[in-house]
Amino acid sequence: MQEHSPIVLLGGTFDPIHFGHLRTALELQQHFGEMAEVRLIPCGDPRHRAAPKASGEHRLAMLRLALEGEPGLRIDEVEVRRTGASYTVDTLLELRQEVGNQRPLVFVMGTDAFESLPKWRRWLEIIQLAHIMVVNRPGWSFCEQGELGDFLRQHSAESNNDLIRQPAGKVGFITLTQMGISSSKVRELIGLRLSPRFLLPDSVWRYIRQHRLYGAVNA
Repeated sequence: MQEHSPIVLLGGTFDPIHFGHLRTALELQQHFGEMAEVRLIPCGDPRHRAAPKASGEHRLAMLRLALEGEPGLRIDEVEVRRTGASYTVDTLLELRQEVGNQRPLVFVMGTDAFESLPKWRRWLEIIQLAHIMVVNRPGWSFCEQGELGDFLRQHSAESNNDLIRQPAGKVGFITLTQMGISSSKVRELIGLRLSPRFLLPDSVWRYIRQHRLYGAVNA
């Protein structure tokens, strides 16, 4: 990787990892070019949602299986290894210590998360540490009123090149393939003794059965 090539950060519980996550990660890597690095960051102790059903170690193991053969995609264990609550601003501060102040960091979030950004801990510091890339949802339109509207007018990128030329400070938008898969749906199918195959890699499904995660039967 070149010294100033972007690092794209894709967080989530990955409980379990599925093809929707993987397709998003791959398209982000392709969008930013072959020198970009996409890091999938499984959360540790999230404060904005229920705790993951599978342990951090199991989720890391499933990610390793899912990412085999894709050198541009890697796992960052920073949040799983951290004790206590997981906050994005703390993760970005740790990553800045790792990569320095000049490497572009691009933090990816969905439209729902972006609309709730003012409720996040120390949210105004996030844009000082990284760019924000918002993945568009079909039919979504942004409300330009209020503090988030002011925030976007101040930080909106003229083009995605701004997210490569500068280390932080811009907000961009991207449209990716929508697959309509959720981890909760995968877990629901498993709990009903129905196969989730073709929603996630076979290697991950074998691991789930082997370790009887989410109520799966080892067969």
